[in-house]
Formats: sequence, C-alpha cells, structure tokens
Amino acid sequence: MKIVIKGTVQGVGFRPTVYRVATALGLKGYVLNKGSNVEIGIQEQGKKDEFLNRLMKNLPPLAALNEIEVNDDPVSGYQDFEILMSSEGEKTSVTPVDTAICDACVKEVLDVDNRRYLYPFINCTSCGARFSVILNVPYDRANTSMRDFTMCEHCRAEYKNPQDRRFHAQTISCPQCGPKYTLHGRNGEVLDERNPIEAFAKLVDEGALAIAKGWGGMHLICTFDQASRLRKLYGRPAKPFAVMFRDLNAIENYLEFDAHEENLLTSAHRPIVLLDKRSSPDDLSAIAPGLGTIGAYLPYSGLHYVLFHYLSSEGIIMTSANISGEPMAIRNEDAFRLSADYFLVHNRRIVNRVDDSVIRCYGDKNFFLRRSRGFVPTSFKVRYPQRILSLGAGENVTSSISKGGNLYTSQYIGNTYHYPTVEYLASGTEQLLRLLGLSMADFDAIGVDLHPRYPTRRYGKQLSEEWSIELVEVQHHWAHAASLLLDRAVDEIVALTLDGTGYGVDGTAWGGEILHANYKAFDRVGSLEEIPLVGGEMAIKDPRRLLFAIFSRLGRDTHTAQFVDEQEARVLEKLVKKAPRTSSFGRVLDALSCYLGVAQRMTYDGEPAMKLERYLAKGERTYEFETTVKRADREIVLTLPLFDQLAEYQLHTEKERADIAYSFVYALVKEMVEIAADACSATGITAIGITGGVSYDVPIVRLAEAMVKEKGLRFLTHDKIPNGDGGISLGQNAIVGHLKERV
Repeated sequence: MKIVIKGTVQGVGFRPTVYRVATALGLKGYVLNKGSNVEIGIQEQGKKDEFLNRLMKNLPPLAALNEIEVNDDPVSGYQDFEILMSSEGEKTSVTPVDTAICDACVKEVLDVDNRRYLYPFINCTSCGARFSVILNVPYDRANTSMRDFTMCEHCRAEYKNPQDRRFHAQTISCPQCGPKYTLHGRNGEVLDERNPIEAFAKLVDEGALAIAKGWGGMHLICTFDQASRLRKLYGRPAKPFAVMFRDLNAIENYLEFDAHEENLLTSAHRPIVLLDKRSSPDDLSAIAPGLGTIGAYLPYSGLHYVLFHYLSSEGIIMTSANISGEPMAIRNEDAFRLSADYFLVHNRRIVNRVDDSVIRCYGDKNFFLRRSRGFVPTSFKVRYPQRILSLGAGENVTSSISKGGNLYTSQYIGNTYHYPTVEYLASGTEQLLRLLGLSMADFDAIGVDLHPRYPTRRYGKQLSEEWSIELVEVQHHWAHAASLLLDRAVDEIVALTLDGTGYGVDGTAWGGEILHANYKAFDRVGSLEEIPLVGGEMAIKDPRRLLFAIFSRLGRDTHTAQFVDEQEARVLEKLVKKAPRTSSFGRVLDALSCYLGVAQRMTYDGEPAMKLERYLAKGERTYEFETTVKRADREIVLTLPLFDQLAEYQLHTEKERADIAYSFVYALVKEMVEIAADACSATGITAIGITGGVSYDVPIVRLAEAMVKEKGLRFLTHDKIPNGDGGISLGQNAIVGHLKERV
C-alpha cells in the first residue's frame, strides 16, 4: 500500500521518523518527499494500522498533519526500508517555519568538547532556519541555500546514520564545511575571520553601533546607552526599539511578564513580545520613549547564543537594519551601504527575507503586530475552493493566496509607499506561488483595497490586466471585520472596526466604524462623526492641525492659539473648508494626545495614540462626558461635543491628564458599544468584536470587553491573524473567495 501524508511534513525530520518506525516494525518499503508531501510505500499491508498508530505517537515536534491518504497501490521489490530520492509532485502545503534552535543544539553549541562548540549555524532535524533558506519544495538540500556548501565526511556520516539526531537533516553543517562569519569595518574592509563573533561582541560592549546578518535579514545592534546615537544616525527620534535579552532572568530585571507571555518568549517561534515596563526601568528609558511597554525577545539562533557567550551586556538593542520605510537588508553589499561602525556578515544566501514577529498579549490571546518569522508560511482553513490572490492595504502589507481550501499568507512585507517594498511584495508573492506550485494563470480573482492610490491596488490592477483575471475591490474595514471572522471561525458579527484611516465606499476616510458584517456583505450601522484632516496626510503627521479644525468648528478660537501661531492659523483657516474628512477613531486619539501634551507630532506610525495608552492604563473615570448621537443613514457618535467639554477642564497634573483621557475614551467606547448592541438585538447576532489598529490598545479593548459582557454578549478579539493592516489581505481573500463561490 501507499500512504500520502500532507501538511508540514518536510524539513521537520519526518522521513527519518518514518524510517525509524518502519524499521522498528521490520517493514520493507520506502519513504520520500514528493512535491510538498511525503509518500510512504509499505509491502506489509496488514501492518498499516500498527505503523500509523506508532507514527502518530512519535511525530517530530515541528510536524503538523493535515491529511492522510491510504490506497492499495502495490509496493514490492524492497529488501528493507529505504529513504528514496525526492521527486516532483503535488504541492499542497509549504515548507515549515524558521524555529529557534532546540535545547539539544543549545547544549552542543555551549559544550567545549563538542565539535560544533560556538558554531553559529548549528541545527538539526528538529530546529533551525527553514523558510528563510528554501528555494522550492521538495525540501532537500539542493533546494536550499545550503546547496552552496558541500558536507564534510563527519557531517555526511551523521546524515546517513539512522540513530543520529541529524539523520537526513538537510541543512546540516559544521565549522569544517558550513557557512562562516567575517567581521568588516566601516568601509567593508575585513577585520577578523578567525574569531569574528568574539571581536564583534567586544566592540558592541565598548559602545559600537554594529550590524549583524542573521537567518532572515540584518539587525542593528548596540548597547542600551547607545540608543540616542542610533536614533540620530537613522532618523528615528522616538520609534521604539526591540531588545534581545540573554535569558528570562535578564528580562525579569526590567520587564513584567505572566505565564502566557513567558510561554511565548520561550517558544520555538521566539517572537518579540511587548511587555510592561517595571516601575523604574531607567536603563530602558531611551529605548521606547513615552511608552509603557518594550518589545523583548530571547536568543533563537546559534549566532545569538555565541554572541551572548562573549557579551558582558545582559541585553542589547536588536532592531531591523534598513533604510526608513524600506525592507530589511539581506545582502552583504546592501548592509555595507548602511551606517554602522562594524558589520558581522556570513556567506550563506538569505533566500526569503523574514522579519521578527511582534506580539502584544491580551490575556491568553495574541495580538500580532507583525506576523512573520516563526509563524509563516502557515495556512488557515477556508470553505471556498477558488484560487484567490489578495494584496492587502498600503502599510504593514502581506499578500495571501487560497488553494484547495487553505489560505496561505506571506511574511510581513511593510510599507508599499516605498518602491523597494513593492518589489519585495512582488518577489515574496512569487516565492509563495512557487512553493504552492501555482502560476498567475491559475487564479480566479485578485482582491485589492478600494483606495485608488494604494500601490498594492496598482500592482493588483497590473496583474489583472496582464493575466485577464477579475479584479475585486474590497472596502478596508470590511476586510478587517472579515479577518476577525476568519480568525475566530464565525460567520457573522457586529464589529468595532477602529483604526487610522481607510477608504470608504462613499469616498471619505473611514476609521471609527460599527459594521454588521459577514463574508458576502456589510452594513455600516454606526460611526464616529467626521472631522477635517487639514492638509490631508499632513494632519496625521501633525495632530495640531486636527485640534485647530476641531476648535475652529466649535468657535473656540482661543484654544487654537495654544497649538498654532497666528501665521499658521491664517494658512490653516483657508485649508479647513476644503479639507477631506474622516471618522477615524485613531485620529480622535491623536487629537486627544496632542491636546493633553502627550505627543504633538507623529514621527512614526501611531505614535500619539500609542503614547496616550500609558495614560489610559493608569486613568480612572473621575470626569463625566455627555455623548450625543446623530441619526442619519447610520448612528453617528458626535466627537466635537466631547472636545467642547474637554476644553472646560483645567489640567495640571499627570494624574488629571490620565483621568481625563480615560473618561473621554470611556464615553466614546460606551456609546459605540451601545450602538453595536442595538444592532445585535435587531439582527439576532450574539457577538461583538473589535479589530483594526486601535484594537492593539489594551486599555480600550478592556473597556469594550467589560461593556459588551454587561450586555450579555460574547466579545471577540484577534488571536492568530493581525488586528491591523497585516490581516487585511486575509480578510480580502476570504471575502472574494465567498463572493466567487460556485453555486
């Protein structure tokens, strides 16, 4: 008989496991990688159940089975059990994700008597770089960037030994035959080839700003006290940096974490986890200015363990090395164009760029700010068979592809307003197509955002025209709602879709929406009042403009003088009447943050609202705000009267600012939940969800959850799909797939 197993079964030590189980049972036959699946042939059909039962009990840690097909095709002529050469075949899944090196490899890399002592490319069948090195499936060395390195006789002996942990490990190597690191100076000159990591660590400890090449890209590295220099050099005046700590004890000295966060930090995925600062983390004050959290993570590659072996620092800033807005550098020559004192690079090609994943925890749920290394490429089950390509929004972009009832999403791509990122979107999508065995001619439709100026829409339109594929436009906030439906496996919801701005079906900028949504339609049952975006995008970068527009409309000219001088006011007054308008919840938070003196400029995406969160977390409802709802084609929560009431209060202390911020937002969320609950009552829906970029704001989510549960309704948040625009491509795909379902 033949058995075909589908799922994450390549690059995880699956064939060696099959081999061991089969030989232990005395079976004759074979196992091989075929396409993206594993095919097993067994001559003793009567032992099928025993074989499968034992195999299921001994699955490799990284394996995930989606389907097992058993047929009675004859298998004969085998004298024992063999691992055969891989062959082409159906591609129904993609390669496994990059995972942290396992405990056994960590033990070896720190064992002075082991031949891989301090070897940064250590791995085995259970761990290591996978997606970042693969060119195509089947997952064999010839289809990875390790094909550039010929195994030495010691590695080959391990590779061929069924009892060895590296039996058939495709990326096996050692100091004798594997990739190597080299230390370079500012101008690219070679400084050290013998002990480059030791020399690099010493320089970092001494205050150097350095770049290191990892599995999926380059990282900027320095000690905490060099944060200001890093900011100045890269034009990042306030953007938070991620920190890699030596171990959990080091994290605990600075940050707080619960059991769920600890499990994430130590998991094989090794994401960056946003953790609350302790009361006085003075050493980290320059790393995430004005924020209550810091992104922390633990070593996940051999390089990291070797680096901390030599470092005296308990933690280092380790953030993506890239030109602002562009993708992370992956080639050595590109790294040398960046500003740094030293460069630690290796000679293994990075096939697939893959940024570090970033997660904010909410109880036992994971809010993905960035879903990338350790989590892609994985799939979600969908109920439609159509092959749909979807391309996301404008920023935090991912692309998604549906095939055979599975929905696959790419790694984090980034901000497509920069042309190199559009190129990355194209190449990342093409790689996903290759791994799935698809071409553009196979697609039934392409899903894009409504926004006429999004580069992703232009790219989708180009593909649509080139391949004669139907282009389907999907409203931004509907896609957010659909991503939540997919994430929580429900078919209909009333969703608070709260974010910065997204293009509405009426041509205005939405962002504070209450949608009754399913996969085939949505109804805008409520929203916030529209406020002017004076100067369009400039009002996002300069929230003083929002306040000027708000107080001008309220007739409070004396208040506008607090934020703009007379000359600025004359210019803005001319712009305000023709300014585009937005119902954005994010812009209201920006305006509130600016008014309270928390953040009056946006130097990175979401900065004013993010800095306001620290105040919301500490605030209490000690002020009363009266809300007003206007009934038109939908229920409209008026925000101007709230600012009118805000202007009446005199605020002097941090505590007063925290309380007023909390009381203001409480009133706004309460009214939106009331409208959502009424919509549930009218439609028979029992769940209210929250999605969009604002739903990363934990104090706001907590408020909404308490209010929803008071109504006797279920409250749904994200868990596996990003809350923000990183989930848009999945929502688009699900909508287009359901709209195109064949009857």
